[in-house]
This record gives sequence, C-alpha cells and structure tokens, in this order.
Amino acid sequence: PYSQIYVTLISAINSAETQICLTNAYFVPDAQLLAALKDAVKRGVDVRLLLPDKTDSKLVYYASRSFYEELLKANVKIYERKNALLHAKTALIDGVWSTVGSTNLDWCSFLNNQEINAVILGQNFGTEMQTLFENDLKSSELITLKKWRKRSISTRLKEQAARLWARLL
Repeated sequence: PYSQIYVTLISAINSAETQICLTNAYFVPDAQLLAALKDAVKRGVDVRLLLPDKTDSKLVYYASRSFYEELLKANVKIYERKNALLHAKTALIDGVWSTVGSTNLDWCSFLNNQEINAVILGQNFGTEMQTLFENDLKSSELITLKKWRKRSISTRLKEQAARLWARLL
C-alpha cells in the first residue's frame, strides 16, 4: 500500500502544471523523485522544498544536503526552516492534490516503514495547506546556489560520506 502512495506522488509531480510544495523532515530522494522534481521545473512548475536547518539525525541531515547542489542547479527552490525542529511531511501540488502523514517522501519510507499518509483532493484543503506552507517560509531561509557553494570543505566531505550511506537505503 505504501508503494501505491509513492507512485501516486510521483504521478502527481509528473502531472503538475503550476506549483509543487514539499515539506519534509528527512529528505533523501531516490533517482525517480529527483528526476520528477527537475523535470517539473523544466516544464515551468514552481518547485519549492521546505527542509530543516537542523535535525535529530546528522547522517540524514548531511545526506539530504548532498542533493542540494543538483537541485539548486535545476532551479528547485530550497528553503531551510529556522528555529524549529521541522518534522512535517507534506506535499501540495497545483493547490488541489495534498498529502499529509508520517511518511518521509521517499521510496524507502513508503515501502519499508510502518507509516501512513492521507491523500486529499480539493481546493479548500489545498488553500489551507498553502497558507501553512507560506507561514513556514516566513521563518525560513532561501538557499541560493551562490551561498551554497561557499560552504566549508569539511561540510562537503560530511555530505559526500552521508551520500554514500544514502545509497544503501
């Protein structure tokens, strides 16, 4: 059942026409999700990721950040939520397709973890999700490619090591 939700999410991203807003505590995307997000940008979709600026898992934190360069080069907008331990797992696509749940937005979580998500279709709920997303952005920092490339060598090495670990997921 979890893999069906993942496939539905990928399908929704692939069908997006205007905007994709993803909030995720542990963002370690597989190749399919990465490609879907980058392809959406190529179609003119505004793709925004809201991710934590700190987390309770350093390994996942650095693995997640190891994908930033690729995403930023593709013009995906990445925001890091400040002054909070972000634990939300949501997606909003074109203001009408939403998912909220305990599952991180990656194949491994949908397939292997005992978690659950609700998928809600409708503009009213979508509007509420959009408002919550925009409120979180007010407490977030937009990560730019220029700023991202100024991080330290030690940080880059931690990301590389964590990325190797992420492939084992």
